[in-house]
Amino acid sequence: MNKLTLKLQKREVTGKKVERLRKQGIVPATLYGLGKPSDTVSVSYDELRRVFLEAGETGLVEVELDGVTTPVLISTVSTSPVTGEIIHADLRRVNLKVKVKANVPVELTGESPAEKSGLGTVVLMVSELEVEALPADLPESFLVDISVLTEADQSLTVSDLKIDAKKIEILSDHETIIAKVEPPQEEVATEADAAPAEVETTVQKSEEAPKEEN
Repeated sequence: MNKLTLKLQKREVTGKKVERLRKQGIVPATLYGLGKPSDTVSVSYDELRRVFLEAGETGLVEVELDGVTTPVLISTVSTSPVTGEIIHADLRRVNLKVKVKANVPVELTGESPAEKSGLGTVVLMVSELEVEALPADLPESFLVDISVLTEADQSLTVSDLKIDAKKIEILSDHETIIAKVEPPQEEVATEADAAPAEVETTVQKSEEAPKEEN
């Protein structure tokens, strides 16, 4: 991965007033971590989006603030539920020689013979796993090869992942199921399905033999 950098600016605007920044293509952010006071900062929307698309939440990024460069992880990015645009970011300072905890995304790769032959559908059971590692050793994602799934109800767990245990420790339960072949669901008629027919029959009988009014 290429060296990723972001230039930050000190931010005095807070609260609802930050909306003015967003309209100018600027994202409010917070720089925190390593026992230091948090800094309220801002960053170019276009630059933040470009860097985040490449780094995600586990890639190292160097930020520059007041002439000082600091390695960080983009720990959280908040987006608008309406537009999907980034509206805030949390930048976490890290010490390159100290291990950190982070959530790493899980992605499926390959093609399952079980799914291909119609024995079931491969379902991703967890979207991310918590790990501990040096910042530079954090993986971008865990790729799970589902080509080994050949039967219905077969699954892959955390223990099936191939990782460098000397560099990365997975904190999630190793028996956690990551992906599983779910067999097709059979359609079963229920009493609710039959109810309309019974009602219709009752109505018909009522129409055929109406009761006399007193």
